[in-house]
Amino acid sequence: MYWSYSASLVEIQPLSPTSGRTRAVALIPKAEKLFVYTKVFRFPTLASLVFAVIFYTGILSKDFTILLNKLRCNLSISGDGRMACVLAIETSCDETAVAVVHDRTCCSNVVASQIPVHQPYGGIVPEVASRSHLEMINTAIAQALTEANLGWEAIDGIAATCAPGLVGSLLMGLTAAKTLAMVHNKPFLGVHHLEGHIYATYLIEPELAPPFLCLLVSGGHTSLIYVKDCGVYEMLGSTRDDAAGEAFDKVARLLHLGYPGGPAIDRLAKEGNSHAFKLPEGRVSRPSGGYHPYDSSFSGLKTAVLRLVQKLEQEGDELPVADLAASFQETVARSLTKRAVNCAIDYGLTTIAVGGGVAANSGLRQHLQAAASAHNLRVLFPPIKYCTDNAAMIGCAAADHLNRGHTSPLTIGVQSRLPITKVMEFYPQSTGDR
Repeated sequence: MYWSYSASLVEIQPLSPTSGRTRAVALIPKAEKLFVYTKVFRFPTLASLVFAVIFYTGILSKDFTILLNKLRCNLSISGDGRMACVLAIETSCDETAVAVVHDRTCCSNVVASQIPVHQPYGGIVPEVASRSHLEMINTAIAQALTEANLGWEAIDGIAATCAPGLVGSLLMGLTAAKTLAMVHNKPFLGVHHLEGHIYATYLIEPELAPPFLCLLVSGGHTSLIYVKDCGVYEMLGSTRDDAAGEAFDKVARLLHLGYPGGPAIDRLAKEGNSHAFKLPEGRVSRPSGGYHPYDSSFSGLKTAVLRLVQKLEQEGDELPVADLAASFQETVARSLTKRAVNCAIDYGLTTIAVGGGVAANSGLRQHLQAAASAHNLRVLFPPIKYCTDNAAMIGCAAADHLNRGHTSPLTIGVQSRLPITKVMEFYPQSTGDR
């Protein structure tokens, strides 16, 4: 608690004048030594006092941020003493990402994007993605350790995304992580990509405790997940065809907006009329009659946009691209919001955590925040950098598992598909809470 409070003080203040930076460089070795003692003897009050002195004497500088990151990843000042430090690798699709996470604090978060590589193709080419991971991964690992200012001796475990995702891409990260685990004699942890998206919320709300509802919306998944505990999840709703992010990409292609489609539609929608076109919300029928209240369908919406575009083009009209983008985004946001809020109310959950790339969409954020406020619900959105694929969320999940004594055998492989309800299959060597 003391560390979190002190760190927040430092982070929200502007940089001190240049005159203080000389003193910062001189004081860093002494401050570092003092914090080593706090690590060994666990003096949280002393740690808080030192941060206050550092802040109020104006020695916060670029040099000091190196120390700040180091302390984040080396101090053990939490009440329960569980503070695993994990190096995590995420290569499930087209982002080569490596991060160092200490408990639920991100010490470094490196993401090497492949968007420029895939843009000429209008989408992700799996073979190209795998080769790009191979080219970038060693540099990303080195950069993550450098930014965290840590050596391998400070790392407690090494993690990698094992499922779901593109098999070739997953293999790149998994192979690298297993190799590092063997070379440095560290525990290895395989992580489910969707569990990582759930844990992205913990990076901004480390005290968040289950149960809560997670609305996970990405390029490959649209799910409502009941989060009961670490590794314990119940799927309450999902998409029966296209995922929300996939629908964004396909509609963007129809509107000639290029790749990636989600951000392009979001930008353009701000210029359009969201009520210009009435588009259908997809509903999923139940065999017994009626509609499933939490499942989604976006293929019909995508087809409706396609027919509308074809009709306008045949009539020789100029496409009102901004209005189409705004109307489409409005329909998706309204549909997701209605299902998430109803689900939370029905299950008596007061918090909705939102994860996945589509969680960055401004329309969805506005709809959910308004609806949550109207129903006295709490809605949590990670920062944009934690919505899209990143290794910090993977490291956060892995650290929690490692704190509970969960590890994975080096014999596990990758899986292109795996329900999140089977997360614990990655940890047959679990030994219980540490």
